[in-house]
Amino acid sequence: MASPFDPALLRRWIDAAAERLTAGRAEIDRINVFPVADHDTGSNLLLTARAAASAPLDGDSPAADAPAADPAAEDVRPVRAAAVLAAAAVRGARGNSGLILSQLFRGLAEELEAAAARRPNTPAGELLAGALRRAAALAAVAVSAPRPGTALTVLDAAAAAVAARVAAGAATGPSSAGAELTRVADLPDPSGHADPSGRADPDGGGLDTTGALAEAARVAADAARAALARATGRPPELVRAGVVDAGGLGLVVVLDALVAAAGGDPGPPPSSQVGTPGPASTVTADGELVPWVPQPVYEVTYWLPGPDPAALETLRARLAGLGDSVGLAGDGGGGVMVHVHTTEAGPAVEAGLAVGRPSGIRIEALPPAPPTRDRAVLLMIESSGAGALARAAGGNVLVADPDPTVDEVLAAIRATGAEHVVVLPCATHRRTVTETAAERVRFEGIDVVVIPASSVLQGLAALAVHDPARRAPDDVVAMAEAAAATRTGGLAVAEAEALTWAGPCRPGEILGISDGEVVLIAPDLAVGALWLAHRMLTPGGELVTVLLGSAAPDELGERFAEDLRRTHPEVDVVVHRGEQGDYPLVLGVE
Repeated sequence: MASPFDPALLRRWIDAAAERLTAGRAEIDRINVFPVADHDTGSNLLLTARAAASAPLDGDSPAADAPAADPAAEDVRPVRAAAVLAAAAVRGARGNSGLILSQLFRGLAEELEAAAARRPNTPAGELLAGALRRAAALAAVAVSAPRPGTALTVLDAAAAAVAARVAAGAATGPSSAGAELTRVADLPDPSGHADPSGRADPDGGGLDTTGALAEAARVAADAARAALARATGRPPELVRAGVVDAGGLGLVVVLDALVAAAGGDPGPPPSSQVGTPGPASTVTADGELVPWVPQPVYEVTYWLPGPDPAALETLRARLAGLGDSVGLAGDGGGGVMVHVHTTEAGPAVEAGLAVGRPSGIRIEALPPAPPTRDRAVLLMIESSGAGALARAAGGNVLVADPDPTVDEVLAAIRATGAEHVVVLPCATHRRTVTETAAERVRFEGIDVVVIPASSVLQGLAALAVHDPARRAPDDVVAMAEAAAATRTGGLAVAEAEALTWAGPCRPGEILGISDGEVVLIAPDLAVGALWLAHRMLTPGGELVTVLLGSAAPDELGERFAEDLRRTHPEVDVVVHRGEQGDYPLVLGVE
């Protein structure tokens, strides 16, 4: 039985993939907002497919239809053709999406080679399941920071679906009827579609090998299509735009091309939209915090022939320190295509020179992302509880633990997608780095105003009066006045004997801190909170806001609110869990 992945099938597949990517390029480019909104994923996938299509597969030669003199030689033709196809795809890969696509062909080449040595005439379903499994693993290794809800998730889903279908077939009958997916009527079909080819196998009573491949490919494509449309787990950039991952959409197109090349009927075109566009956020759809990385300016790619494997890990680490979207995709023969988005193109190339002789060096400037809304407020907050309060009030949050760098602040400002951004550093020592980032990003046409909030509670007070419907200058004045009118203080636990402005303290005693100085020493947190509030209310105040630290019990806040309402009935008291680690309790008076 000939391999279903003969050179002629591979030629039909890559040609069909290029044709379908040509038709879908504009839409895939349009929805490309992750990891950078450079709107070139469709173009990169097409260029990668065309590079693979240029490979001289031996199935293209006039003698390819002639009977093979040596059956063993016939068996290796698919292996050799797939290896040539994979090498051309890797060498011509463009962008992160192209790297992942190239690993699909490499996974197939490696599976065909392993199957030829392991078991002649391996069923089509097993071959495709193994190829997708290898491709998913290779792609995950190639991408240095894999993210759920992207092309990698789509590839994983396709691999798992075909493997499950093969296992179901093996459990319901002998391999001739199950493992090869040849008796389709006996197996559960999650897509609900009938056999796409309808061709009978005169020797086995089921489908021929090409028909079995079409069925297995349809299972893979349908699973990929379903994973692509799944709303949960996507990066926040996709959630905000209300679109699917562009690279994942391209993979579905390529898998549909395989169905068509094998004589099957591909499923409906995948939708590029999912959900509705939402507001900017620094959390994923599942609520996970997104770490900020430097905003890339250049896309750098080059080819490394035969680098040392240990040196590749050094290169990967070096590139990760220079930017993001780091990818190192091998061709199976020792060569590696390198990809990175970085602000420092020169050092990225020099990193390659340190481990080998890069060639085909390409440096392209990435376009700035267009604004998606008028205004945004960005707060730098260390603790999860206070960050959640800010997000619930409509703010964007840059997690400031540890303190962010200029590049991280730049990335956070850009990621808001707004033309006008108010930044609240929420700490005096973060003002310089914030002003530096704001000055740099203004050259990109983003209007940035830094309000020098010196505490989280000042930042939250400013956010509380933010009104997008108000004129921007008036809104900034109102926010600045609200921040300035908020007095803050906190309680800390003394760790050693010391002399303070309030007198000597011993370990374990409670220090009341206001304006950076110790103003009182108390025996416990409950007493210290009340004393500090009384002191801060001396000039007056209408609202006291409390943020409880991660180690503070809820009872502390409840007791404080009860005592303060009794002694100051004219004051409103609001208690939240701030979950900060440095102060058991933080107070704000407005």
